[in-house]
Amino acid sequence: MLLGEEQLKTIGATLYHIDRGGDITYHGPGQLVCYPILNLEEFGLGLKEYVHLLEEAVIRVCASYGVVAGGLEKATGVWLEGDTSRARKICAIGVRSSHYVTMHGLALNVNTDLRYFSYIHPCGFIDKGVTSLQQELGRSIDMAEVKERLGRELLAALLSK
Repeated sequence: MLLGEEQLKTIGATLYHIDRGGDITYHGPGQLVCYPILNLEEFGLGLKEYVHLLEEAVIRVCASYGVVAGGLEKATGVWLEGDTSRARKICAIGVRSSHYVTMHGLALNVNTDLRYFSYIHPCGFIDKGVTSLQQELGRSIDMAEVKERLGRELLAALLSK
């Protein structure tokens, strides 16, 4: 966190400490935040497999908009140009499970005000950027459409297990 308590109040932000994988992130308007609650045993999945499933679903949603996304070695989430100095994260993923039941999930930047990420080191990275579908495509994206596409991709991925 790069701001103090008073500065957080000034920008209308609140800091919450939670118990999940990953480092600091931002949640706000324009993001599609999806926290599936699943029993991984019911799907025959381990936690790492589940995180990969989330990543792959988001990658397919990005592709449906013509945005090429992928993973980044040793970094959870979905990235654009992950193997370059221009790497930027479009989707943060932070999951926890207890007795194989998942908590938390993903935050896909759709029409997100990216300025808020300048107040933190997103996911602990100091040398990587963030982006959104809106930023990449140069236009506002219909959130309902993204929700439908992500829901469809997640369901298809889970049912294929």
